Amino acid sequence: MNRLFGTDGIRGMANEYPITSEIAVKIGRAVASVFKKNKKKSRILIGKDTRISGYMLEYALVSGICSMGVDAYLAGILPTPGIAYLTSKTGAAAGIVISASHNPYHDNGIKIFNNDGYKLSDKKEMEIEQVILDEKCITGCGSIIDTGIVYTVNDAEKKYAAFLKGSVPKGCLKGMNIVIDCSNGATFSIAPELFADLGANVESFFIDPDGKNINKNCGSQHTDTVIKKVKEKGADIGLAFDGDGDRLIAVDEKGDVITGDQILAVCAKTMKDKGLLKNNLVVSTVMSNMGLGIALKEMGIKNIIADVGDRYVLEKMIETGAVLGGEDSGHMIFLDRHTTGDGIFTGLRLIEAMKSESKPLSDLRRIMTVFPQVLINVKVKSKPDLNDVGIQDAVRSVEADLGEKGRVLVRYSGTRPLCRIMVEGPTIDETGRYCRQIADSVQEKIGIG
Repeated sequence: MNRLFGTDGIRGMANEYPITSEIAVKIGRAVASVFKKNKKKSRILIGKDTRISGYMLEYALVSGICSMGVDAYLAGILPTPGIAYLTSKTGAAAGIVISASHNPYHDNGIKIFNNDGYKLSDKKEMEIEQVILDEKCITGCGSIIDTGIVYTVNDAEKKYAAFLKGSVPKGCLKGMNIVIDCSNGATFSIAPELFADLGANVESFFIDPDGKNINKNCGSQHTDTVIKKVKEKGADIGLAFDGDGDRLIAVDEKGDVITGDQILAVCAKTMKDKGLLKNNLVVSTVMSNMGLGIALKEMGIKNIIADVGDRYVLEKMIETGAVLGGEDSGHMIFLDRHTTGDGIFTGLRLIEAMKSESKPLSDLRRIMTVFPQVLINVKVKSKPDLNDVGIQDAVRSVEADLGEKGRVLVRYSGTRPLCRIMVEGPTIDETGRYCRQIADSVQEKIGIG
């Protein structure tokens, strides 16, 4: 049987293995078994995004948790980083988020945080997975047991908002015109109110979730609307979050998209100038644009490379003592103040950088030149070792042509049946042609259809 955990929790189509109510009950039991405290009543915090299947999975998780004598605390709809923060501050044994992040509504997933608000290590995931797949490993469950109780956390959003407000100087948003795309997801309630409370003039949209419209032609993956709104309103900045609120893609006042790598570069400079960039380090991933490494080198900042996935970025940050890291997709981790990627928090730090530098975002972004990059996803029927599927000739041919002018990365998605082909090069036409060349080879060898 394949591993349940991917690069970001357990994910798949709702009501299909492994995202079924039956498996969710087992996940609840397993998490309670692994994290429960022996000598006192334990509690597990649960939050979710706006997907219609979230209720089904929430109740199933609660059933499993309570069957182990552990209490379940329901925070309702709240961004993933909000659950991470509250887990670390409320004495919960663990936190669980029901979300498939930027995926369509028919997908869902289960992410788990330990009591410190950090995502789990591979070792801890394997321990939980063993319990899920072999319930004989469950400890503390017997025929006579005090079952857990379910509580509603009515002030979860309020507490999380207070943390976010306290992360920036008072009045730093006063008079700013901000456009916000909430992706019909977990930020739909908290984000517009938060930025308005901090003094900004806010235009928010995609704030009417119906369970099925999360991420639908909106959010961090679909920035056309936020670009249009920024131009129409003459806004200073546009912020586009993903479905569970842990990613941010920004748009400058001219309507140009600011990538995650550019946000990293901008924030790195500001933090270094203020003496806040501990160990003079920034952690990025193998998917980061070549331009980020060049920009950091020109600023005299060391760049450490991690595997794809924000938890791998976090692990490398802890290992090296870095306080800033992230992914081009928009996951940013500011370890001096937070334990996980947070779209709203990142937006606040980016605006703080604009204020600190007294420059518009269109000027700040020039600190990094983005190399043309093309990404093609190929649906695959299985995930054999890429060295054994016969695509290396195509890869080597492209690498030989590019030389030092670009690079190639071929990897499987950690959450979906996809092979991702990424090529960077000197021009968009060349880059696209090379990427298609490798993608065609992957399609021929292991593609579907």
